[in-house]
Amino acid sequence: MKVWKLTALAAMVAGLSACGGEDGKDGAQGPAGPQGPQGEQGETGQQAPSNPGPAGPQGPQGPQGPQGPQGEQGEQGEQGEQGEQGDQAPSNEDNSMSLSILHMNDHHSHIAADDFGFDVSELGLETGAEGGAITEVDVTYGGFPMMVSLFNSLQMQSDNVLKLHSGDAITGTLYYSLFKGRADADMMNQICFDAFALGNHEFDDGDTGLANFLDSLNSSACVTPTLAANVNPAEDSAIAEGYIEPYTIVEREGQKIGIIGIDIAGKTKNSSSPDEGTTFSDETTTAQQYIDELSGMGVNKIILMTHYQYANDLELAAALNGVDVIVGGDSHTLLGDETFSDLGFNPQGEYPTVVTDAGGNTVCVVQAWEYAHLMGKLDVDFDTDGNVTSCSGQPYMPISTTYEYEYNEEETRTLTGADVTRVTTALTKEDEIVAIQPDATTQAILDVYDEDVDVLKQTVIGTNAEDLCLERIPGQGRSTICDTSATYENGSDISNVVAKAFLTVTPTADIAIQNGGGVRVDLPAGDVTIADAFTLLPFSNTLVILDMTGQQIIDVLEDALANFLDNEGSSGSYPYASGLRYDIDASQVKGSRVNNVEVNSQVAGSWTAINTATTYRVVTNDFIASGQDGYTTFSVPFDAGNYEDTYTEYAQGFIDYVEGLTENSQQVQKLPIEEYSTQLFIDADGCNHTTDAGCE
Repeated sequence: MKVWKLTALAAMVAGLSACGGEDGKDGAQGPAGPQGPQGEQGETGQQAPSNPGPAGPQGPQGPQGPQGPQGEQGEQGEQGEQGEQGDQAPSNEDNSMSLSILHMNDHHSHIAADDFGFDVSELGLETGAEGGAITEVDVTYGGFPMMVSLFNSLQMQSDNVLKLHSGDAITGTLYYSLFKGRADADMMNQICFDAFALGNHEFDDGDTGLANFLDSLNSSACVTPTLAANVNPAEDSAIAEGYIEPYTIVEREGQKIGIIGIDIAGKTKNSSSPDEGTTFSDETTTAQQYIDELSGMGVNKIILMTHYQYANDLELAAALNGVDVIVGGDSHTLLGDETFSDLGFNPQGEYPTVVTDAGGNTVCVVQAWEYAHLMGKLDVDFDTDGNVTSCSGQPYMPISTTYEYEYNEEETRTLTGADVTRVTTALTKEDEIVAIQPDATTQAILDVYDEDVDVLKQTVIGTNAEDLCLERIPGQGRSTICDTSATYENGSDISNVVAKAFLTVTPTADIAIQNGGGVRVDLPAGDVTIADAFTLLPFSNTLVILDMTGQQIIDVLEDALANFLDNEGSSGSYPYASGLRYDIDASQVKGSRVNNVEVNSQVAGSWTAINTATTYRVVTNDFIASGQDGYTTFSVPFDAGNYEDTYTEYAQGFIDYVEGLTENSQQVQKLPIEEYSTQLFIDADGCNHTTDAGCE
């Protein structure tokens, strides 16, 4: 502060003593008497002592002290210091922020909605079926038209939003087989993701196939960065220039957020089809490299988009320094609470899963299941230094309020009236289930593709040499083109061929098992079209591989028979197989019905008795693998996560099999009788269908 100083005035110079001295001399010359007046002159001399007196009055000069108020102007200088406090304001809490991440993964060309069965037996519905009360309705869920509406709705509820897709967008359905990623790209662009991370299946048609898909993805006004930090394209790769980046930096509220993409290295190299010179670096080392690079650039909020599996993500988080969020994929992991288990799904952990990195800092790990069934919404709070202070959220499953039910075996009807409200209320009592209308634009785009699909389904993929009869239980008589006698001894022709197809297109498996009810129609002689394959195998099942002991395989066959013999289940659980054959005596009790079990891995050698202690690789569809249709023993490894999902729809597996035969100038035909899974069948009444022994 400035100080203003007062300058004192000098004392007055008095004294007329020089004049007084002159008068003294005159007084001395005159008579002594007159000398008295000279004393008065001394009064004048008193003016000399007045020198100190006037100095006293200098006190009034003190009023200059009021200059002190100018000292108050110095206070204005202190206000300048307050200005410095104003400069501190931007660093106070401006760098803290909240972020919402909307994400999905592994939709595998499942762009249309799917459905699941919902138990309504306790809802007191007014509507009835032909045989009595309705016990179950089909609920339509997921699919891009509803997912787009859901993304749009949740995006409007938050200020800072990122939309992310963690890989395996393509391959797995007819939409990819026919359109090679163009349909997927059009659906994804309706959401317009802020980033897309490569998965292993993006390389199924080589680097060129991937480039074609990415061209489609970036052919509209929506430009989505494709991230793959550990993918190193060959020099002559179609994706070598301008297609992939290690990371992208986005801004929200003026703050930078780094997003890094990581693909699963070994699986992509060994189980997909990248170009020979395209390599894949270590996931952990690469992630840390780019975290460090971004941190060095001043980016302190870092998200990993990984196609690396949930369990691996947890290990990855613990090995890294500086990662805040991992948005994962590849393992198709459903995270969430009992809302999903109550609907018959199988959540594998909490959403989000909160762990710590190598430095003890919070990391939020999420994944959003599969097939566009749902999306995840993760809310993350960061402090001013970019550290995660909290994360929360949940998955959201979009559903339609159009519910179908089976009126009788031939007719399906749609629920109406107050019953629709009852079902919707029961489903949406938890926040995770959201009734929503499909986005009209996205639905219109999908409708165009569906029209093209209807045309392209007529594409001929091969030839069937002879009628292949449908059956469930041998002699049941379900075929519409064959006499019952054709399936009386060994059961279904076409179900055995389907099992052979699954085994053929899964070369790492030893045997294949397929439930009879999963195969829906006969396959008549003549041309085989794509439409025929999807009519034959209409469900959204994928092929999975489980490691099972010989005893477990016998047990699962016993389970399948008990489902309809003991538990009033569907006869559709009757088991068919390839590379596996057996005798069945349905007149015995569970545990004694399956005998003489033999295996022939890939049907490439000789038949030998199954070894109950040996582990075999079994390919089957994910429906019965999860324990459905009575296949309880399958659920043991499946629920433990000890299986490999090929993500190939079972209809696509059959298409691939037929096309392979055609390429080798072969036709679809009945298998040799020694390959039929049921070698001998004795029915529940004890009638031997081969010898007629015990038959009336």
